[in-house]
Amino acid sequence: MKLGPHLHRIGNDIVAVYLIETEEGVTVVDAGLSGHWPELVAELSGMGRSLADVRGLILTHGDADHIGFAERLRRDHGVPIFVHGADAARARGEVKPKASFGKVKVGAMARFLWYAGRKGGMRTTYLTEVTAVKDGQVLDLPGAPRVIGMPGHSPGSIAVHVPVADAVFVGDALTTRHVLTGRQGPQPAPFTDDPALALASLARIEDLPATWILPGHGIPWNGGVREAVRLTRAVAEAR
Repeated sequence: MKLGPHLHRIGNDIVAVYLIETEEGVTVVDAGLSGHWPELVAELSGMGRSLADVRGLILTHGDADHIGFAERLRRDHGVPIFVHGADAARARGEVKPKASFGKVKVGAMARFLWYAGRKGGMRTTYLTEVTAVKDGQVLDLPGAPRVIGMPGHSPGSIAVHVPVADAVFVGDALTTRHVLTGRQGPQPAPFTDDPALALASLARIEDLPATWILPGHGIPWNGGVREAVRLTRAVAEAR
């Protein structure tokens, strides 16, 4: 799916992966589930590109539903994988998340588990090599993505700001579709290690001049970052 001149998405509103395209090549943000691999190849082909054009993959954090095909891309195609240093061990499978489920609706959770199972989510391949990044770093990749530290969902959660795409990729710093309840719209994400810290971290992106806010779960939001942050806070306060 093409969202804009430099911006593509694969997956769906349950689990999403994003591609940034410039003349220099392609940057991938998050790796979804292992079963998204054919979609990655197909989307690149539709763009007139191939796996050889992928210059790097940035993980917004190290959870299993974001690292799906990352090791395959690194191992078989030499693509470097970038993740915040505080989540490097998580991406390698050395540290496991400890967050609780919270509120659950059976239908929404069943849909999430069915989709994850169909896309290989029960067979996670962890990373063996990663390149650690830090807050404020601008990566030498297509789109010149800038790393913004967003601790809370995990210690090394980040947002990725790409001005050429008019977008900020937020991973699970917030969501626009709660995978456990099905609730739509900007809101706090489930499975968050430190919900209060995650909410406080939203201040780090709310003044960004970007139209698109792109979560790992849920539909792309093009109502501006400030409004997405406002709505997320409102949902948190209402709980």
